[in-house]
Amino acid sequence: MESDKHYVLGVFNDEDVLLKAVSTVRQSGINIHEVYSPFPVHGLDEALGYRRTRLPIVAFMFGLLGTSLALTMQFSMLGLDWPMVIGGKDFVSIPPFIPVTFELTVLLAALGMVATFMVISDLKPYKEPRLFDIRITDDKHVMAIDLAKNPMAKQQITEVLSSAGAEEVNDKDFE
Repeated sequence: MESDKHYVLGVFNDEDVLLKAVSTVRQSGINIHEVYSPFPVHGLDEALGYRRTRLPIVAFMFGLLGTSLALTMQFSMLGLDWPMVIGGKDFVSIPPFIPVTFELTVLLAALGMVATFMVISDLKPYKEPRLFDIRITDDKHVMAIDLAKNPMAKQQITEVLSSAGAEEVNDKDFE
């Protein structure tokens, strides 16, 4: 079997049952591809074993880039390219630069985070989403298990999902 083609789906109605089922399924040695939910479930990322995101580090780096770009731009424009003496003040003075620096810092941090998230998540405008079950957008939680990435047989995975509290256990094949 090819990876990312054949899945077993466990459909859950309650998020508490889902959280217990994730622990049960992981303890039985089954690798969970993903859990889809219509709303955020507190503690699900810890139950799945996900690491903490590094997106705040990316935001900080883009913010530093925005700060340095703003200050460099203002120093070069007002200090070197077109110095003007207004009211006997210095060509380059930090206090008037603060609003522009702040705005460019926030702008680049926000745009950098959005762009980084889209690249990491493989979100493209022309990509068709892989929908495992239409009910994940309404009221059901779905645990997807890739058959190619698991040592157990399909029947064993089905039994583990059923005993863990899944209301339904379905198969899903993608072309």
